[in-house]
Amino acid sequence: MNEWFKKIVSSLKEKWSKWTVLKKLLAVGIAVAAVGAVIWLVAGSSKESTIRLFARPVTDDAMLARIEARLAQENVQVYISNDGYISVDNEKIAKKWRAQLSVEGLLPSDFDVYAIFNDPSWNRNDRDDQVKYKKLVETKLQEQLSQLEHIDRAVVTVTLPEEAVYASMQKPATASVTLFTTGNMDLEKNTVKGIQSLIVKAVEGLVPENVVILNSTGNQINDFEGMAESDRLSNIERTQKIRQRLEAKYANDVKAQLETIYPGRVSLGLMTVDWDFSEEKESGTEHTAPVIKQDNKDTSYDDGKVAEEGFPISSETVRKEYVGSLYNPEGPAGVDGLTPPNYSDLSNAIGKTTEEGVKVNRVVDVRNYEKTVTPRPSRISFSVNIDGVWTKDLDSRGNIIFENNRIKRTYTPLSPEQLKAAKETVEGALGSDKDRNDNIVVTNQMVDHSAEFEAEDMAELKRQNRNKAIVLILIGIAVVLVIFILFRIITREIERRRRLREEELLRKQREEREQALWDAKEQGMEVTMSVEERKRAELQESAVAMAKEHPEDVAMLIRTWLMEE
Repeated sequence: MNEWFKKIVSSLKEKWSKWTVLKKLLAVGIAVAAVGAVIWLVAGSSKESTIRLFARPVTDDAMLARIEARLAQENVQVYISNDGYISVDNEKIAKKWRAQLSVEGLLPSDFDVYAIFNDPSWNRNDRDDQVKYKKLVETKLQEQLSQLEHIDRAVVTVTLPEEAVYASMQKPATASVTLFTTGNMDLEKNTVKGIQSLIVKAVEGLVPENVVILNSTGNQINDFEGMAESDRLSNIERTQKIRQRLEAKYANDVKAQLETIYPGRVSLGLMTVDWDFSEEKESGTEHTAPVIKQDNKDTSYDDGKVAEEGFPISSETVRKEYVGSLYNPEGPAGVDGLTPPNYSDLSNAIGKTTEEGVKVNRVVDVRNYEKTVTPRPSRISFSVNIDGVWTKDLDSRGNIIFENNRIKRTYTPLSPEQLKAAKETVEGALGSDKDRNDNIVVTNQMVDHSAEFEAEDMAELKRQNRNKAIVLILIGIAVVLVIFILFRIITREIERRRRLREEELLRKQREEREQALWDAKEQGMEVTMSVEERKRAELQESAVAMAKEHPEDVAMLIRTWLMEE
């Protein structure tokens, strides 16, 4: 077998060495693809199938939509079949959300809570069933509670008394639960209520009064009656925070509005908003006159018409007329009447009476209303101060006036009209209501700006001193420039005069030489000049010619020539 395996390996190595690079790459790619396909098939075949969240389908469409929305809110993948079964990816997710949905009350109406406690057995008695049922209830409750958020583990103890013959002698079921939270954090009141409701529904015959829920430190956290005072204090603290936040918002709104008119001059005082956090419900009936013509909103006046007395829907006119003898009462029979004699003589007179009346039924608009009055401010007290205007005094040339090294300023207070307008602005921003007896105060008090003005005065003095120093430096620079220019002019003049003297000296020397040559020529003397003298003479002539054209450049040449001599 080993020989055969060695032959196969040697044959593969021989073939591998003969293959080209392209064939080798193709072979490696095919091998990798085959291994990947095998791994994918194994992983796909070993993937868990979906687990049903409830053993029964959810037939209520509204409840199904609520459960689906709640799971989607936590990004839980949900699978809903056509017949209403809800499934999730695995059993762990199913356990967690069975407990969570139970706490939140999102269970189907026909959901049998006790279905998860079924443990059938062929050989059992009532006592064994009760013990097993109790143990199963405790285990399942611990399992469900441990799946809830922020709960690390739970210890559940349930007491199920034996059934009594008479209901009056029946002992109640009880349950005690100890919750260990992550990080020893405190559970919210609504969460504790949900856990209590879950336990009550899970144990038959259990009432909320017989459920005790403890935290990890042994304190009872479902004593809601005992926590009423704590809740009241929490509500007071919460309302105070809301009040402070609203007061800060009102103050910022007022300051932002006033700052646009009086920038940098607004100082807010103490704001107090008394809030009524109670909720009131109002209901009643309103009778209003029917509208004949609606008001045109495009006009600045109300051109609507209403029927002040209502629309007539029916009328009745009554007219009665009587002609006959007048009625003269004389008392009971056999008794003389008390009618005066002058009226007794009219007993046989004929009279006529007429009665007329008109009854009109009118209808008005009737509106039944019912509203809930939300928390609202009952009284607002607010004060704000607006500083006047400080202006710097200037002299006739527009320069700032200083007194004792301080800028002289003039204060201009606000006029009564400005104060009135500012108060109306504040009242409008706060929604002031006279019926609430709001107290809005806007004053114009001079604000102390000593520190600010002192810093500004020092900065202004530094600026002026800096400007003076700059002016003095510029004057000094100008004086130096003038001195330099004068020095340059004087030196040029001295140089010019020195050059003129040198030219005059050269001219005299040339004339003397020429005169000497002329005298020698007249006397018949043969004057011979050396090459050097001739060159020097030519150089002097060239220097004279160039001096006339470029006097400044030739001066240096003459100076050099003189130095050579």
